[in-house]
Amino acid sequence: MGNSSRSTVSRVPNDALKLKLIVGAFVGAVVGFCIGVSFPVLSLTKLNLPSNIFPTVGLAYIDGRRSSDRSKGLFLDVRSSVKNNNSNSNQTRTSNETSMIWVPSNPRGAETLPPKVVSSESDLYARRLWGNPSEDLTTKPQYLVAFTVGYNQRYNIDRAVRKFSDNFVILLFHYDGRTSEWDEFEWSKRAIHVSARKQAKWWYAKRFLHPDIVAPFDYIFIWDEDLGLDHFDADEYMKLVRKYGLEISQPGLQPSKGLTWRMTRRRDGSEVHKDTDERPGWCIDPLLPPCAAFVEIMAPVFSREAWRCIWHMLQNDLVHGWGLDFLLRRCVDPAHEKIGVIDAQWIVHQGLPSLGSQGESQNGQAPWVGVSERCRREWTMLQSRWTIAENAYLNDVEDGVIPSHSVMH
Repeated sequence: MGNSSRSTVSRVPNDALKLKLIVGAFVGAVVGFCIGVSFPVLSLTKLNLPSNIFPTVGLAYIDGRRSSDRSKGLFLDVRSSVKNNNSNSNQTRTSNETSMIWVPSNPRGAETLPPKVVSSESDLYARRLWGNPSEDLTTKPQYLVAFTVGYNQRYNIDRAVRKFSDNFVILLFHYDGRTSEWDEFEWSKRAIHVSARKQAKWWYAKRFLHPDIVAPFDYIFIWDEDLGLDHFDADEYMKLVRKYGLEISQPGLQPSKGLTWRMTRRRDGSEVHKDTDERPGWCIDPLLPPCAAFVEIMAPVFSREAWRCIWHMLQNDLVHGWGLDFLLRRCVDPAHEKIGVIDAQWIVHQGLPSLGSQGESQNGQAPWVGVSERCRREWTMLQSRWTIAENAYLNDVEDGVIPSHSVMH
């Protein structure tokens, strides 16, 4: 009984102590809350804090608001952080900083990219799928030669390609869809093959030879498949092109019954010629096509600079290119000096009816008939478009809508 009495008495003070602690904690919380709400809100945007206490980022978000809005307060700029904290000077900036980049001089659409990573040009050099990228190319060919081909002409193209050294990249445009069969030729495994059925040379050129794609090449050959190159050496040809400063050129053609223009006829004992005497009434000016500043579209060779202009001249729906011969001069100046025919390296136009077979027979006519009619129609359309566009420009100059060429230069 004595032990029970002592136990009851000793619990009373402990229970009272616990009750006091609970009441005290509650009262303290209430008082703290009242004191807290009685003071104004302390905003970080009111503080003048040193920038080096924040992470090195271009933009920060505080209280759900973007800090780049200077009118609302604190703006955290990575540049001030770098200045005040040298240890962070090489720290990588976060992706949020891209919103601070705007470079109007970048190509259209790439204004938000830092200029040093912009690659506005590409190339046709083949790359490996392994190894160090910097070791992919042991050499970079200076020239590109593109043939528009069908498989039936493979042996003629094989003989032609062998006339081009390793300093040329070979590109084949296949209008019949047959590409893998060309691997019977060892060089074909290193060539570039583009296949699109029933298309013509200038259709391919417009879509796959953009100036920014072929920019690494000094000169571009855009040739037909029915050319005989037994008397042609590509490297020697390029030596003469450079010697005479030609921006647009072609090899001389062996005289034949099918030769249309005297300008393109090969001259014996000559390296290069830049003008000719045509038939009476064919030339309104001795310095204009077809007496000068003229090559045909079957085997033209363009400098990088000339091709950049000519590519923009190509019309998307006029795929045969008839009539371009007379307009190429618009892309070089003076044209009668920078356009010429290389006589010392000459070729033969075999006149094989190859692409014509890709047409469609209509009204009982052979497929090539419709193709030939389309060629002539395109020439008329190109002439009409050029005349309309040129007259519209000249009218705008006269009306003062745009400055004249002389004023601009």
